[in-house]
Amino acid sequence: MKFHVTVHRDEDGVWIVECPVIPGCVSQGQTKNQALDNIREAIALCLEVRAEKGMPLTIETQQIEVTV
Repeated sequence: MKFHVTVHRDEDGVWIVECPVIPGCVSQGQTKNQALDNIREAIALCLEVRAEKGMPLTIETQQIEVTV
């Protein structure tokens, strides 16, 4: 399965990665590659737990551009 993730650095320089279609699926790492490896594991675990609990594996999300 393929998922889109968001990646950013926090104020301490730690890479934060989130999978928006899986609520609560967030990970981090000291390097971008480490963070991406960690989110792969987090996604697999989140999907496993959601399946065990009979929850939908993902939720619908949309990326919408807004002007400010």
